[in-house]
Amino acid sequence: MFLTKKYLLTLILIISISLNVSSQGAYDDDSRLFRFGFSLGFNAFDFGVTNSLQNIDGEVYSADVSNLKPGFSVGVVSDMLLHRYLNLRFTPTLHFGERELTYSNESGDKKYAVVIPSVPLSLPVYLKYSSERYGDLRPYLIGGGGVYFDLGQNKEKPVYLRTFDSFVEFGVGCDIYFSFFKLAPELKFAIGFNDVFYPNPNPNLLDEDKLKNMALSKLTSRVLTLTFNFE
Repeated sequence: MFLTKKYLLTLILIISISLNVSSQGAYDDDSRLFRFGFSLGFNAFDFGVTNSLQNIDGEVYSADVSNLKPGFSVGVVSDMLLHRYLNLRFTPTLHFGERELTYSNESGDKKYAVVIPSVPLSLPVYLKYSSERYGDLRPYLIGGGGVYFDLGQNKEKPVYLRTFDSFVEFGVGCDIYFSFFKLAPELKFAIGFNDVFYPNPNPNLLDEDKLKNMALSKLTSRVLTLTFNFE
């Protein structure tokens, strides 16, 4: 929580400084073949949950993500101009976040929860399609996909995830031109292809932890990110 608050204050400070830069003589170098920058932002991790619906000691339990917990993201931006309206982008990004699964039986009188932390390094490639520029604004659509490697696996947890996943991602953004750089707020949604649920093989799990594994059949990743790109 402390790190999240510290990151939020840093992000607000950077954006405030950026917005105080005069827009006169705004950055106007969209014709460059290559551009580089960095990104800061927030994320919310979710799961697509498939329950096993098997009978566990006379009960059938269902799991779901009870609430979306905010995390943060930091990345590097590299951009190649393909056409006046089209760019190819590669943005390696490190995300910090977690998900909370809540389990309940059919009658609702028994409930359990588990928090699953994740630190995925995503390696996406995008196509960015931009509109015409309107003054110092240029909206765009972005889409692509890639792979990620979760660096935050904790096998002390009763439920943990596979390290590798592949995903497709799409979103919208807007380039805002300042004197010496561009700032681009960007909202994206990613959907994972792979089943990332890895049943805990530990034979000494507590009964409650065994239940948390047995109730699940499949988990797929979903990630919503709001980033601020500086180029």
